[in-house]
Amino acid sequence: MCDHYRKLERMYLSAPVNRIYSPKIQIDEGRAVVEIKVGEQFFHAANAVHGAVYFKALDDAAFFAANSLVTDTFVLTVSFNVYFTRPVREGTLRAEGRVVSRSKSLIIAEAVLFNGDVEVARGSGSFVPSKIELSEKLGYC
Repeated sequence: MCDHYRKLERMYLSAPVNRIYSPKIQIDEGRAVVEIKVGEQFFHAANAVHGAVYFKALDDAAFFAANSLVTDTFVLTVSFNVYFTRPVREGTLRAEGRVVSRSKSLIIAEAVLFNGDVEVARGSGSFVPSKIELSEKLGYC
């Protein structure tokens, strides 16, 4: 099974959007951790990290926690709620995602975003298996 996790990690890192963020990821059963180093290129006009970066880290961690439990297809985010609690101006964002519920057709996962040891946001999402096969075409190799 751990080969599945490493393939998911490679798939994630190969996504073109991640050329912008240069994230790190670690996936285990029902869990995922995403790290993104803070840079000024992620700031909004008030000189703090834009909420889109918070969302990306939280959604990615929850998404890959969910996809860790699905070994044949790509999961899709159906909905995601984010709660912002603190601004970030430096350091590294670390999103820790975990699956909290799973049925045959729906996975619910949550994630908490930290800057150092300080919680700065949290979110939860619903994910469903898609018809998109996990394959080398997606970078799953």
